[in-house]
Amino acid sequence: MSEKKSVGVILITGRTVDQGVAIEGGKLSQAYVKAAAVCYMDPEDMKKIGVITGDIVLIKTDFGQVVLRVVKSEDTPHVGVAFVPMGPWANQVVNPNTDSIGMPSFKGMKATIEPAQSSKILDAATLVKTAFKKP
Repeated sequence: MSEKKSVGVILITGRTVDQGVAIEGGKLSQAYVKAAAVCYMDPEDMKKIGVITGDIVLIKTDFGQVVLRVVKSEDTPHVGVAFVPMGPWANQVVNPNTDSIGMPSFKGMKATIEPAQSSKILDAATLVKTAFKKP
């Protein structure tokens, strides 16, 4: 059995133009999933774990994990840094501590990313229902 490859990165989140356009159709639209349920990675980091644009990856932080589609970043080089658009998917892995200001930190989290081809990207509604499911 082959060992699963992973790469350590610093994860940042933020808004994107594609996400802004897609939200016009609502956060439950497929366009929004396509625009926001993604992880932009440096091509060198993608090579390290054997993924290409369109593959499925699992991102893990100390605060949670989420399955996303990987996209080769055109804003390179930035080896060791990955970007996820703000939204329901990024919220699964950011630090929920708001330091009394009401807003979590969306930048600078240590994360690992690994291939997850057999996993499924959840739509926003299912993702939120799953995250808040009572034990």
